[in-house]
Amino acid sequence: MSGATSGNTSGDTSSNPTARKHTALPKAQILIEALPWLTRHRGKTVVIKFGGNAMIDEELKAAFAQDVVFLHHAGLRPVVVHGGGPQISAALDRHGIVSEFKAGLRVTTEDAMDVVRMVLAGQVQRELVGLLNQHGPLAVGLTGEDAHTITATKHQPRIEGELVDIGRVGEITEIDTGAIEALLTDGRIPVVSSIARSQDDHHVYNVNADTAAAALAAALDAETLMVLTDVEGLYEDWPNSDEVISRLTAKELEKLLPELASGMVPKMEGCLHAVRNGVETARVIDGRVQHSILLEIFTDEGIGTMVVPDAPTDEMEGEAA
Repeated sequence: MSGATSGNTSGDTSSNPTARKHTALPKAQILIEALPWLTRHRGKTVVIKFGGNAMIDEELKAAFAQDVVFLHHAGLRPVVVHGGGPQISAALDRHGIVSEFKAGLRVTTEDAMDVVRMVLAGQVQRELVGLLNQHGPLAVGLTGEDAHTITATKHQPRIEGELVDIGRVGEITEIDTGAIEALLTDGRIPVVSSIARSQDDHHVYNVNADTAAAALAAALDAETLMVLTDVEGLYEDWPNSDEVISRLTAKELEKLLPELASGMVPKMEGCLHAVRNGVETARVIDGRVQHSILLEIFTDEGIGTMVVPDAPTDEMEGEAA
């Protein structure tokens, strides 16, 4: 009896709650720190554009799926929109179709469109839905064709003052959120491929995934648009500096757009469209960082660039001018 007592006092903490409690305390503190953000975002719709390295790195893909499922179980309503640039290029190569880009957009012939449709709806979407559904029967895949979710007309970019035909590339004209809203109400996570039905014929269009995500965020009255990319955010003075702009208004972003690198233009134009059409914040975040979505939503610091609407006074000044 006396030996047992002496053993406990010499370092055995198994029956001493006071000595053990520190091991779980950091976890509890992290959860408590997240409480204000959980309260703020509960019930809100978040549209997430999945892209960049997060689409091709296995660990990043798994972390992305965990983040989205965490948002769902935390009471948010995540909607995922995806493209599939690297996968499409690889598939086109296998089919002997040359990848060509004009004005930053993929030239999409009829043959190429068949491959794009197959890759987005049959490969990338299926894999992403599978990753999400490892955590429960949550994700449902659809394309912009389904239930007329995304409608588009032919897009012809202007290069050196002239309109250029780049094939089955679409410009979004209409969004119908009915199918997505029904899935969200049913407690599901919609996963949307960036393909649109044609407004004026029986074909389909390849649409830019950043643009599609922004249009859906605005139509869904989302609280936040999040765009995953392969950079830390919008740089202050690239390539002279790698300082990231953490926050800017719609007006400030509009002034910067003509100076941006072509790859960032559709992302930042999407952010601008979103915040000017009812979305409270639009964020470009580094998809190379594991759990970047949680870091951006549930911490003060964030890890990317956040775009916010202009203040009411700025809007009034703009109208007066």
